[in-house]
Amino acid sequence: MEIITVNKYALWLVVILSTAVNAADRPNIVFLFADDQCTYSMGCYGNEDVQTPHLDQLANDGMIFDNHYDTTAICMASRANVVTGMYEYKTGCNFDSGNLQRDDWMNSYPMLLRKSGYRTAFAGKIGFLVEPPPFVKSKAALPQNDFDKWGAGPGQTSYDTKKNQSMAKYAKEYPHSTLSYGAFGRDFIVESARSDKPFCLSISFKAPHKPATPDPRFDKVYAGKTFTKPGNYGREYGKHFSQQSRQGRQYARWSDWKYDSDYDGQMATYHQQVYGIDVAVGMIRKALTENGVADNTVVIYTSDNGFLCGSHGYGSKVLPYEESSRVPLIMFDPRHENSGRKLRCRALTGNIDFAPTILELAGLDIPVKTDGRSLLPLYDDPTGDIRESLALVNVWGPVAVHSLSVVTKDWKYIYWPYAAKDFTATEELYNTRSDPLELKNQASNAAALTELRRVYDRELQAWKSGAVSRHGYKEYGVIFDRNVDWANKRSLLK
Repeated sequence: MEIITVNKYALWLVVILSTAVNAADRPNIVFLFADDQCTYSMGCYGNEDVQTPHLDQLANDGMIFDNHYDTTAICMASRANVVTGMYEYKTGCNFDSGNLQRDDWMNSYPMLLRKSGYRTAFAGKIGFLVEPPPFVKSKAALPQNDFDKWGAGPGQTSYDTKKNQSMAKYAKEYPHSTLSYGAFGRDFIVESARSDKPFCLSISFKAPHKPATPDPRFDKVYAGKTFTKPGNYGREYGKHFSQQSRQGRQYARWSDWKYDSDYDGQMATYHQQVYGIDVAVGMIRKALTENGVADNTVVIYTSDNGFLCGSHGYGSKVLPYEESSRVPLIMFDPRHENSGRKLRCRALTGNIDFAPTILELAGLDIPVKTDGRSLLPLYDDPTGDIRESLALVNVWGPVAVHSLSVVTKDWKYIYWPYAAKDFTATEELYNTRSDPLELKNQASNAAALTELRRVYDRELQAWKSGAVSRHGYKEYGVIFDRNVDWANKRSLLK
């Protein structure tokens, strides 16, 4: 009996020591999320008019992804995409649809990492509520009790730090919220560096979301600046777009938000807000270095959707066009031999890829419902690919603007089903490699159209088999079917 007891103790000790070693080997993870940031707001994406030194340095240290899309280009749905790794039609989470379900939240990357021993923190605009557990009589709520440190808030949050209850203690030193999130991240890193646990810090900046409210401490950065307009700026470069795309607020905001009459003024405030994020990123990276954890911390930077900023004569986001749906992505793994080589990756990636990437970094299994794929193989080989296509979804706003699109590495196909009144169902096709400004609709290219229709039909079949039954998502499997007549779709639309 004595020998058996000793062996049991020895086995228990081996297990404990093994767990401790594995925990020490797991990297810390910092996920940084802007709101409404397009690619041409950063120097590392080719804009010589802007100042983003910390983000550019992060890009030099890590890897830039040039073909990264948000599968739904609006904040609530995009944020649910990110934490779950699933398309919107699987989460059923968006402004017109509903909150994130408890089961999906329990399989999100923050929950799975904390369950596995990570210290977790979230600050900023989380963007959704979580439904209560089954049989619990309470309303959907923010998941603040599911993190070790909480600095987030409801709805859009505020640029005025003192109005964000969980961040109010930073208001005196950082009255504008952007830098307060940098301070929150700094403090969490200081605390976590003293711990024997790995950590995951997630920060969702409110900037540069409208209404434009830049930090006045940076007023001089772009004062009097004249900005180079993109090659697709103005309404003359949107005449080939669908009639459906002009029905939402995106079209009206060309003039409502003065992109037509005050482009330089609008872009100065937009870029000033991004400059504030850049400074906050610098604060966070400095804290990683000063606390001795930079060499074992993976940093990911991206945005929940892009922004049209006058391209094609549109403002805002939502639409599947490049400036709205394609966003920055920088990833830096200091442990990897490809870091510091200033590499760029053209592989097709999406916001559904973050959850599986973070889970793989932490050594955890990826839930079976996940649609995304880990980015780590691309960090190993940036010339490789992880998928053939990606779906871009919009079922928010006026029904005429609802669309389903697919992108491949080089092409984008958009299907606009709405055909009531004087509308007809419309197809758009762009070669995003040779025509990144989307200036020529190639729907008349029979060979390319046939191939992209095939890709589209396959993505639609995935929608039909995987969509949740609530809020009309199943019905959209029919609405987006290009082989079904409008007369058979009309009654399905709310």
